[in-house]
Amino acid sequence: MKITYYGQSCVQIEAGGKTLLFDPFISPNHLASHIDINSLKPDYILVSHGHGDHVADLITIQKNSDARVICIAEIAGWLGKQDIEAHGMNIGGGYNFDFGRVKMVNAIHSSSMPDGSYGGNPAGFVIYTEGKAIYFAGDTALTYDMKLLADDNLDWAILPIGDNYTMGADDAIKACDFINCKNVIGVHYDTFPAIEIDKDEVMAKFVKAGLNLKLLAIGESLSL
Repeated sequence: MKITYYGQSCVQIEAGGKTLLFDPFISPNHLASHIDINSLKPDYILVSHGHGDHVADLITIQKNSDARVICIAEIAGWLGKQDIEAHGMNIGGGYNFDFGRVKMVNAIHSSSMPDGSYGGNPAGFVIYTEGKAIYFAGDTALTYDMKLLADDNLDWAILPIGDNYTMGADDAIKACDFINCKNVIGVHYDTFPAIEIDKDEVMAKFVKAGLNLKLLAIGESLSL
């Protein structure tokens, strides 16, 4: 199983013989200018919510790859109006796909589509595949609902750490305790001035807490 980071909250996971791309925001990101979105051919695109920094390249990549989109029901409806058939879900629901199981979980944030239409509730995902459980938190504040994942034996958690719009590092460390997971990939940082972080300071905080934090360079991959 391999994960590749494409900046902001966009990650790609190769697992179960399929490629899953999360929250595609690449071409507008000046930090990811070396990534060619036309080279991305995922089998699935998972969307946590409708904000532009999570869906900017959604339609382009979907059209290039014919990927199946997995998202909240309202975003599925929005995509349907653009002739893209998506698999709509809602909070607390799970579904078995050919690569494994996806459960949609709560996230505390806001959501609207780039055209201003209603984007439903923001969400996170737990992916169960190849005998592992991966938590993609999406854009979220620290929430007690995360404690519901403590018994899922999570192998990795993909958590926002940039603060201002989402959890910062301190709350992400608390989230690791809530979800009972020590392996973390940090996302949603440095893209905009309001979410720039001191990487050395953040890494030191996670090390002090006994946690394994990975801050991947854009385009860098990691075996999970």
